[in-house]
Amino acid sequence: MNTTEWDRSNPYMSTLEVKPEHTDRLGHTNNVAYLEWMEDISWQHIETIGMGWDVQEREGKAMAIVRTEVDYLHASYADDRLVLATWITESDDRLFSARHFQMVRAVDGKTIMRAQSRYVCILLASGKPCRMPKAFVEGHRKALQVHATDPGS
Repeated sequence: MNTTEWDRSNPYMSTLEVKPEHTDRLGHTNNVAYLEWMEDISWQHIETIGMGWDVQEREGKAMAIVRTEVDYLHASYADDRLVLATWITESDDRLFSARHFQMVRAVDGKTIMRAQSRYVCILLASGKPCRMPKAFVEGHRKALQVHATDPGS
């Protein structure tokens, strides 16, 4: 893979290959595939910071997406190998957090997609917003510390 300029330091990364079933009628990767990959890497990442599903079930709380913005910069196609990176970029330690995504094509290091999701802490039983438990605050702080330094600063 070519040298990639990541938007932030120390990304959590996953490599994937675009399969024909990921493409749409136009022949490029369908936006639904990008969203699924973003969800998958988010779950993988939170396991590493102590916020996995077992913790969420124990606490009776979860971080639910309330907004996602995606910028499709270049198309990708079947057989492309892609690297998806993510970072937790914000947390108010109470209710909200945010996560950034960047996807690059492995062969040329070109960024093909950037996205950001915003989350709110909810009660699993009702879906209503609630204050983050201590485990979530600590997990977010851990991730923010790892990703604190932007490249070039």
